[in-house]
Amino acid sequence: MLLTRRLLQLFVGLFLYGIAIALMVRAAIGVAPWDVLTQGIVRQTGLGFGLVVFLTSVLVLLLWIPLRQRPRFGTIANALLVGPFADLGLHVLPQQTVWWAQGLTFALGLLLLAAASGLYIGAAFGPGPRDGLMLGLHRRFGVRVGVARTAIEVTVLAIGWLLGGQVGVGTVLEAVLIGPMVAFALPLFAPRATRVAEPSTDSTTAPGTPTGPVPTTTSTAA
Repeated sequence: MLLTRRLLQLFVGLFLYGIAIALMVRAAIGVAPWDVLTQGIVRQTGLGFGLVVFLTSVLVLLLWIPLRQRPRFGTIANALLVGPFADLGLHVLPQQTVWWAQGLTFALGLLLLAAASGLYIGAAFGPGPRDGLMLGLHRRFGVRVGVARTAIEVTVLAIGWLLGGQVGVGTVLEAVLIGPMVAFALPLFAPRATRVAEPSTDSTTAPGTPTGPVPTTTSTAA
């Protein structure tokens, strides 16, 4: 029963994660760094948003190889499903242009992103591709988790902005708020049998995407 619950929680979390990304994109007031990169690549190539999310995940997973990181079931599920779920949300949700609707849509997306992260991390099936990259840098080279995370996010944000991705107040709000929000959501969704402390971490913030192989009060991405 616990395994069934965890699997259901994983897939529901990934679905809601994709919808949350779509809501934040449709709000048009700025998105998380990895989504800025995705938007920039979409603008330059004309590829679909979900396809770029998938291709970026594959590229990041290739970077796991020299870091001696091994993907788990949740890692592969993340790489395969978040992009199509985001595309589904973008297909259904309208673009917002009125300021109050933009703020409401973004707030809903941010809340949903935190809940989805809590569900996904709480299922304890392994980190997403982007957070595995952060953990791999930490474990392979001794780079502090906070330093590795900041370096990665600043890099992808800069590249995404140069490519034409949308940076705005939403980008700042996501960066500041998502960590505490995911930390609040995690205890609500992590089954007791899977609550294992993550060793050697020095950051309590969480990305838009899930951060570790096991649930901790630690978001990221997308």
